[in-house]
Amino acid sequence: MFFGHRCDESSYVSHLCRCRISSVVSVALIPKDMKTLHIILKKTLFAISVWSLAIPYSAAQIPSGYSGKPYRDSFHKIGAQVIPGVVQLAYYDQGGEGVGYHDTDAVNHGSGKLNYDQKCPESGRKKPNGHNCHFREHDGVDVSYTKDMADFNHPNLLTPPAGQLYIGWQADGEWLNYTVNVKHAGQYRVTALYGNNDNQSSLWINHKKSADLTLPFNTGSMHAWNKAVVGTIEFKKAGLNLLTLRYNAGANLAYLEFERVRHE
Repeated sequence: MFFGHRCDESSYVSHLCRCRISSVVSVALIPKDMKTLHIILKKTLFAISVWSLAIPYSAAQIPSGYSGKPYRDSFHKIGAQVIPGVVQLAYYDQGGEGVGYHDTDAVNHGSGKLNYDQKCPESGRKKPNGHNCHFREHDGVDVSYTKDMADFNHPNLLTPPAGQLYIGWQADGEWLNYTVNVKHAGQYRVTALYGNNDNQSSLWINHKKSADLTLPFNTGSMHAWNKAVVGTIEFKKAGLNLLTLRYNAGANLAYLEFERVRHE
């Protein structure tokens, strides 16, 4: 135990435990003279100062006062989505209206309404599980999934995965928050899987506007899908960051893919 932290491989302070624990434990020993006591105290104070730096630096980048938490469930267990990689937009942070998201009404028009009316249509010639069909049905964010009857009954510029969750029924001024785990600082190319037309989206990092996104091609339908580069963004620091997607009416958005193109 190291000042209340376990000294194991999963601990943020495990490496500090291994190199400083002997100094801390030595405080309990009775010194033979004042010189020895001085050395022990000096080493102990150094150990305490180093331990204070062992708090995960990444957490400090999340704006103070933000109470949202990374989305988790039995299918998505990792919590904060990783960059570089794909950020699934339906996995916005938990916390509800005004924290994890802002939506113009309290109804989930996909999972909580349409999919009940349609009785969960097939996707990829299979009946979807309840997880996708009624995903986050009690939130105000409008989420649905790709269906044979709407998304796979015509050609697509890019055929989406069966059962792909997406954000639909978008309205001006809505937004979604994501706690993301950025592995490397630097500039990233952003690619989107989307349907229909540009909706003047933007990305914000820790409450600061960082990129405008442009959906480059009008697919002609909310359910005609395309995948294309939509912009670039720079993460100044690695670790946990708060990524906000702001958008307006005009498109369906499924995911954003981040590919590093320049290192810090």
